[in-house]
Amino acid sequence: MGGMSKTCIVVPCYNEAGRLNSGEFLDWTRRETDLHFLFVNDGSTDGTRELLVRLSQACPERIRCVDLERNGGKAEAVRRGFLESFGSRYDVIGYWDADLATPLEAIPVFCRILEDRGADAVIGSRVRLLGRHIRRRPLRHYLGRLFATCASLAIGLPVYDTQCGAKIFRNTERLRQVFRSPFRVQWTFDVEILARFLLLEKIFGGPKTRDRFVEYPLERWDDIPGSKLKGRDFLRGAWEGLMIAYGFRGPWAERRFLAALQEDGGSQKMNGISR
Repeated sequence: MGGMSKTCIVVPCYNEAGRLNSGEFLDWTRRETDLHFLFVNDGSTDGTRELLVRLSQACPERIRCVDLERNGGKAEAVRRGFLESFGSRYDVIGYWDADLATPLEAIPVFCRILEDRGADAVIGSRVRLLGRHIRRRPLRHYLGRLFATCASLAIGLPVYDTQCGAKIFRNTERLRQVFRSPFRVQWTFDVEILARFLLLEKIFGGPKTRDRFVEYPLERWDDIPGSKLKGRDFLRGAWEGLMIAYGFRGPWAERRFLAALQEDGGSQKMNGISR
């Protein structure tokens, strides 16, 4: 499947040595010459770093890796991957879960929607429809639905699934502003990304986020064993949702966010494993 714009997918990795399917990533770099991967090792303590070294050496022209000295969480790993990607001339930048719960075959589909619809972002949505294969544990599904409903109300944007780990964005100046400063939250940073787009729209105007973002019902999503998501994370997510609602819709939200944009959000040391 050709015709993709130059695309970089950031893959955050924390102790993924036993779950990362290196062969699948390599196969897709051979299929799509415009598809690049940037793996971010988030201070792993297993063999993840060594695995990523071998992976980048197998295809150095389209697979790069960066190494965070300490585990900072998925939110910061994704943000640092985007900051690294902004230094290259990618048309599209996204992030994808390392366990490939969402298959890589969805990436060209997302890119095609981005182009055909003139959208600024395409986000995966785990909707159980006839003809689609969405395998998700019932409890996780219903807790996720409850959280997504509350998140939509908190930020004022009708999103069905905020937490799916498959999202791509057109590489714009507004995207760079969204990722410039560290996120206030960890587990629900996906929601904060949307909230930041909405706040920037409120401050600077321009195209409406709700008109430029597209949710795509995934063809396949598998609940991969070994997920680091725990039941208590949903309680943590509820608290973080309140933080986002206050931080981006409360008093002086614009002033606080503009001040954060002016600060240096990239002070944590990041080392390249392979270029």
